[in-house]
Amino acid sequence: MASQNNPENNYDALLLVAFGGPEGMDDVIPFLENVLRGRNVPRERMLEVAHHYEMFGGVSPINQQMRDLLDALKPALKEAGINLPVYWGNRNWTPYLTDEIQQMADDGIQSALALMVSAYSSYSGCRQYRENVYEACDKIDSGTAPRVDKLRVFYNHPLFISANLDRLQAAIAEIPEDQRENVQIAYTAHSLPMSMAQTCDYEKQLQETARLLSEQAGLRDDQWELVYQSRSGRPQDPWLEPDILDHLETLNKSGHKAVVIAPIGFLSDHMEVVFDLDVEARDYAKEHNMNLSRAKTVGTHPDFIAMLVELIQERLDPSLPKRAIGKYPPNHDVCPTNCCPVARRPAAT
Repeated sequence: MASQNNPENNYDALLLVAFGGPEGMDDVIPFLENVLRGRNVPRERMLEVAHHYEMFGGVSPINQQMRDLLDALKPALKEAGINLPVYWGNRNWTPYLTDEIQQMADDGIQSALALMVSAYSSYSGCRQYRENVYEACDKIDSGTAPRVDKLRVFYNHPLFISANLDRLQAAIAEIPEDQRENVQIAYTAHSLPMSMAQTCDYEKQLQETARLLSEQAGLRDDQWELVYQSRSGRPQDPWLEPDILDHLETLNKSGHKAVVIAPIGFLSDHMEVVFDLDVEARDYAKEHNMNLSRAKTVGTHPDFIAMLVELIQERLDPSLPKRAIGKYPPNHDVCPTNCCPVARRPAAT
């Protein structure tokens, strides 16, 4: 099994661990079955999500966005003097994590840093990624799997905030000038079951990112709200709320006609961002004569790439400072044993 800690800080590779997505119609159902395996999600909901992909020819943007991220990160690492080969493995679709770790073993990689493509702590956004890495390592011949240590979550890193701030300000600039003073900002993130949210710092970290952004953007407290999107569980299970569409309805009824949606819980404009915000939210705004602008995710923003390089540098050289701003210190490098446990659904009564 892969180790969570490499005391020598002597890494010989970087592993990008991503979610994965289909790249054609024939991929959609097998991909969704991979994602939902072991989860109590009704098949009707799976087919509904499959239709979202069908609207875009069965192609998720996420794999191309990972390629774009690699194309931006590799030269930045080289410029910083970091000579690590970079591998990319997905949890749910090709290139599969297991295949990539096998390739790393074949290439003689002994210890690697892993960039999990998630900025916040939760079971589905951190621990599950780590578990998938360990499972993939366990499938490699005994003694040949690399040790894999994850980079810390970075919700309060100053460069993550500045990249999001740039995206937010660009979106605000798209709102008519006479409406900008009172524009409403809806920060969105993927909803989680309350049973999962209560066992991690997901909400707290998102609130801090939103607060830092609002502060730096000069927003009033009554101008912004953290809301959620993309819930997929059983209707009877409580999830984080409010949903973005419910929030837009509330704003509309309150007379607000200018809204910026900033998907700070996501790092790239993948399918959930595109469908939930660019289709459903825009349709609602158009129907109710609301001016809606959607901020881009950080994607390959230069500050985001520079932050990733910095996170790698601080692990290669422990004498370097670990930067964070706001209320909370830099997050831990090594996750505690009980960090972000899997949610346990209450027994039926």
